[in-house]
Amino acid sequence: MNIDWQSTRRLWVGLEWAAASKESYVAGGFAKDGAVQDQIDATIEDAIKQAREQMPSGESLEFCDECGEPIPEARRAAVPGVRFCITCQSEYDKKNAAAGGINRRGSKDSQLR
Repeated sequence: MNIDWQSTRRLWVGLEWAAASKESYVAGGFAKDGAVQDQIDATIEDAIKQAREQMPSGESLEFCDECGEPIPEARRAAVPGVRFCITCQSEYDKKNAAAGGINRRGSKDSQLR
């Protein structure tokens, strides 16, 4: 039996390097371990950023922008920049809830929805 010692040595060196490497790769060799979790984390960060951008800011209105009813002082104090009464805000949220979401094509978390 003829053994190619150079090839065997290269294989062992490669295996030692892979074992010592902090970044291990899945069997496919393209995605690092934890890539799915990284994708989920990025999706959550994007959703938080989007929600913060949609939050009202500035001075609260005394009367609802939609129906004209007075906005209670407690609501104006709790939500800076509020523009709607609770009823109109609920309707606004229902209309805009189906409008979007963050979809990352090909990611496993988007396929689970």
